[in-house]
Amino acid sequence: MSEQSGAQAMQFGIMSVSDITRDPTTGQTERLIVSTSTTLITTNDPVRIAEEYAMLQHVSDGRMDLMLGRGNTGPVYPWFGQDIRQGLPLAIENYALLHKLWREDVVDFEGKFRTPLQGFTSTPRPLDGIAPFVWHGSIRTPEIAEQAAYYGDGFFANNIFWPKEHYQRLIELYRQRFEHYGHGTREQAIVGLGGQVFMAAKSQDAVNQFRPYFDNAPVYGHGPSMEDFTEMTPLTVGSPQQVIDRYAAMREYYGDYQRQLFLIDHAGLPLKTVLEQLDILGSEVVPVLRKELAKDRPSSVPDAPTHAARVAAEFGDGPTRQARPGANRGDNLTGDSPYQDSPAPAGAAFGLGRKEA
Repeated sequence: MSEQSGAQAMQFGIMSVSDITRDPTTGQTERLIVSTSTTLITTNDPVRIAEEYAMLQHVSDGRMDLMLGRGNTGPVYPWFGQDIRQGLPLAIENYALLHKLWREDVVDFEGKFRTPLQGFTSTPRPLDGIAPFVWHGSIRTPEIAEQAAYYGDGFFANNIFWPKEHYQRLIELYRQRFEHYGHGTREQAIVGLGGQVFMAAKSQDAVNQFRPYFDNAPVYGHGPSMEDFTEMTPLTVGSPQQVIDRYAAMREYYGDYQRQLFLIDHAGLPLKTVLEQLDILGSEVVPVLRKELAKDRPSSVPDAPTHAARVAAEFGDGPTRQARPGANRGDNLTGDSPYQDSPAPAGAAFGLGRKEA
């Protein structure tokens, strides 16, 4: 979610209540952008995704985007008649169909994983003829970075479990291939990062309060020590200033990027604690981090995409620093592609935008 502004450059995964504005006559919000985290492209029907999220696009007046992932929880796949061993082919084929449904009024499609479509029209059509912006989320998979680059979509590296070197390679691959396919320079690629934090005014208090939850967390509990895990990954347990310092340094490793999400409701934290963490993040961290990430930001780096800016750019009067709408429409591809021989490449919390200072 983020502020709808041509000057927007960063989207965060947290917003304080004071940042939420509403039309006093309708009660409708005016600046929030709704984003998913994550919609599984593997176990959801692309037709359903196309229609439901196009409807959300209309209801929100374009203030939404979609983050897709393939999922890594084996038991989930059989619930929907799928096999996790087919996760990558499913992700590639299903997104090819979703991409097509949003860009062609009448679709013929035949693939491996669903009933063929003949003369099908997905309704409603995308708002203003511009499909929702899509992020391809991944923790470890280079094929997903390649997929995001091929279509010129955003790549969300959910760097919450592995060392930075792994995500540096994934993001570098995405940037190189984004440029290779003719969507723009590597600096113009649209990158998002994950993160997770636990904070208190005094860093030792944060450590003492979070350790019992960390030690028994379903995912990483009973594994590395909290100190080792925070050293290896972006998990930051400490004061708000420590969080600011660590995340302000992220662009030293990954380059300038457009979205930062924070995992707050994790490790079994009680609701009261989660809400306290949200307050700290929204009031003490995000405003400062915005300014830090804006320092010396090159003019060639595009802002986080918004529907309004993409529509304006498409019709000739938009700001030049927004991501070009054509870049995520697949209509300006160049170069060789591992997907090019397939009609549908077979095989292959709140958010807050900031105005630049």
